[in-house]
Amino acid sequence: MDKDLELMRDLTETAGPPGFEVRVHRLMKRKLSEFTQELITDNLGSIVGKHGDSGPKILLAAHMDEVAFMVTHITKDGFLRMQPLGGWWGHVMLAQRVKVLSRNGDLTGVIGSKAPHILSIEERKNVLEISSIFVDIGASSKEEAEEFGVEVGDPIIPICPFEVLPNPKMLMAKAWDNRAGCFVTLQVLEQICRETHPNTVFCGATVQEEVGLRGAVTLSHKVSPDIAFALDVGVAGDTPGMSHKEGHSRLGAGPLLGFYDSSMIPHLNLRDFVIDTAKENKIPYQTDIMPGGGTDAGKIHMAHNGVPSMVISVPARYIHSHVSIVHRDDLDNAIKLLVSLIKKLDEETVGKMKGMDARGL
Repeated sequence: MDKDLELMRDLTETAGPPGFEVRVHRLMKRKLSEFTQELITDNLGSIVGKHGDSGPKILLAAHMDEVAFMVTHITKDGFLRMQPLGGWWGHVMLAQRVKVLSRNGDLTGVIGSKAPHILSIEERKNVLEISSIFVDIGASSKEEAEEFGVEVGDPIIPICPFEVLPNPKMLMAKAWDNRAGCFVTLQVLEQICRETHPNTVFCGATVQEEVGLRGAVTLSHKVSPDIAFALDVGVAGDTPGMSHKEGHSRLGAGPLLGFYDSSMIPHLNLRDFVIDTAKENKIPYQTDIMPGGGTDAGKIHMAHNGVPSMVISVPARYIHSHVSIVHRDDLDNAIKLLVSLIKKLDEETVGKMKGMDARGL
């Protein structure tokens, strides 16, 4: 396994539920420190590495948290009730292995519910409510579960080892949303540290994106960037049953440029600049319109007097579940595009980009 795949494995297999990102924060801090000693954090735990000392400030922000759960109740028989941290769909949850992150260590469990054999026909047609399911850690009573170390408020994460599939460019893991962005921002920082660029770059990741884009608010006020890129994943549309209008992106066809989501419309001048740069460098890209979701850019672009922002993602299959798949070429091309953009974002270019002096429409 090459060092890039090892980094992907470390990022995806490390736990980082919203509000409990300490393990992945520690990993990001260690990796960022390999390329720069100038680390900046906000008070919630978002972290970036800084490179450069002059010119406009360019922020590349992934988010380090993953969709997860929290223990809300321990039943008298030792089962754990939970609530989601981030968006979950009942169909993808049942019979999946999970880890409860307790003070005494990680405990393996499985998500269970009433057996389908005893459900009515109508009940089987419906998605089970999260209030109807539970985690079984093998405890026989509430007291035994507490002896194991479980407490109300403990986070729960999916279990899925990182794996390179038979097509070696297809990569399967939990938490690609958004360890893919974490991988990209670390790789960009490593590359620009070997290059000259006309700006000051901040590469890193925010906390608590999945529960309200919270770290994006605090980090953008800490850094006060001139230009920002939110690095994330988008929904791949290349699986059976997906219509073209529901999604047309494909794994391996290039990074996604976000043209619209529920939290932001990208700044037109920056959007055109990104497209032109991709074309000049013959970097494949796809467009993404996502009416039902948002990214950290939704908060970053409203910081202070406004920050021209753009979402650059990679397509991923099966996000917000226990497992997802991305394509190595999309990661590599996202890195290539961002490095190309950073090299061009000098004081004059950024100055012309701000405001509404755009191309004629």
